[in-house]
Amino acid sequence: MEFDFNYLFGISDETLTWWQMSARAIGVFFAALLIVRVGNQRVFGKHTAFDIILGIIFGSILSRAITGNSPFWPTLVSALVLVLLHRGLATLAYHTSGRLGNFVKGKPIELIKNGEMQHEALQRYSVTENDLQEAVRTQGGTTDISTIETAYLERNGNISIICKKK
Repeated sequence: MEFDFNYLFGISDETLTWWQMSARAIGVFFAALLIVRVGNQRVFGKHTAFDIILGIIFGSILSRAITGNSPFWPTLVSALVLVLLHRGLATLAYHTSGRLGNFVKGKPIELIKNGEMQHEALQRYSVTENDLQEAVRTQGGTTDISTIETAYLERNGNISIICKKK
């Protein structure tokens, strides 16, 4: 009995059986694991807009391989190309400073400067005083805004706080 890879994964079939979709799901899982490892650990470890977009598109592409809405191999290759694009842009952003890095990864936004809230930045990025106080409490500090030297809305959406020295 010869192993028929195309039959197992329903490569040439018009419709997929439940077990062919299951085999595809297992195959896509391991292919995705391999592809993410090719990308690097950063791909899904951080949550900048750059990384989130990859996650959404990556999942969408791979789901098409499982359900048979797209051809199996070209879909896996396109997922790999997407991860390699992410890695390439991240590498370019690392080696170049300025606009490309800021566009691809974003830049931190100063929300508090010398104990003063930067209301224009707060409004522009929809950060409330309660959001700032939550960030200070989370980092174990006081909720008194005047004791904060600076606060930044980081590229991944977190708020970092640097308190004034006593």
